[in-house]
Amino acid sequence: MSGAPLLELKNVGCYKQKGQPIFSDVNLQVHEGEVLVLQGKSGSGKSTLLKCISHLNTYQGEVLYRGRTPQSYGVPKYRTQVLYVPQRPSLLPGSPRDFLQAVSTFAVHKQSPSAKAKAAATLGLGHAQENGVSSAHGALALAESWGVERELWDRAWANLSGGEAQRIVLAIAVGLDTAEAHCDMMFVEPTSALDSDSSGKIEKHLVAEVKSEESRLKAVVWITHSPEQGERVGTRFIRVTSGGVEEEGTDPGV
Repeated sequence: MSGAPLLELKNVGCYKQKGQPIFSDVNLQVHEGEVLVLQGKSGSGKSTLLKCISHLNTYQGEVLYRGRTPQSYGVPKYRTQVLYVPQRPSLLPGSPRDFLQAVSTFAVHKQSPSAKAKAAATLGLGHAQENGVSSAHGALALAESWGVERELWDRAWANLSGGEAQRIVLAIAVGLDTAEAHCDMMFVEPTSALDSDSSGKIEKHLVAEVKSEESRLKAVVWITHSPEQGERVGTRFIRVTSGGVEEEGTDPGV
């Protein structure tokens, strides 16, 4: 594919201990407009590879995002543009609304007073709580389109089903967006706990976002153990092994 890669990995490796690689010598490029499907046996290192790219795991080698290292952007800034959405959201205190409000107060998500007021109204907050709730309304609206009822945002994380938690976390990742901080790339294992209807809605949304010229989401790296899902969403297929990665022309399943 022509043009500079959005993401490039050079000789990336991750080790359980010296001499025992989870994977090694990973060389890979991802370009705008791609949905790259990662495949491999359970335990082959697919999730670990995404965590390394997201700067959540230590690794050897070099990760370049738009030609620069994560450190050159500043890791917090890098993580607003390159997001990892896990298969199972970590158990968090409070409710999803508490989490969304907290994330919205981060400096990179702040907007104008009018935008804050709009978000606060959507979140059901008063003027005293408006500060920092920037674009949170986008996450709520997106989650609602995926069948997440508004009342679930006030339920404790521990009392949500796996599918409810997955949809909410993904909606926050995709929907929380400002001019200063937006998701350029996303690494996801998003639909393992979902029924076919909910999974289909999310698949269509993410694929459409990547294809749209107006969207800020430029590429997705997607882990799936479903050959059928891979065929629906993927433009490229990569198999992860302990020795690196291998590109495959079609999705042969896992």
